[in-house]
Amino acid sequence: MNDSFTLDRGNGKIMGVCAGLANRTGMDVTLIRVAAVLLTLCVLGPVGVVAYLLAGWLAEG
Repeated sequence: MNDSFTLDRGNGKIMGVCAGLANRTGMDVTLIRVAAVLLTLCVLGPVGVVAYLLAGWLAEG
C-alpha cells in the first residue's frame, strides 16, 4: 500500500492539493476546499497560501 500523499490534478482546480487530500481521506472535495479557504482567510493568512504551495510542490503527482 502506498502511504504517500499524491496530487489529483485531473480533479484539481489549482494544483490538485485539495482533491488529493479528499481522495486520501475519503471526504468530499468541496468541504476540503471550503475549509482550506476559510482557514486561510480567517486564521492562517499568508501561511496558509505558503503551506498549500509547499504541499503541491512536495507531493507526488
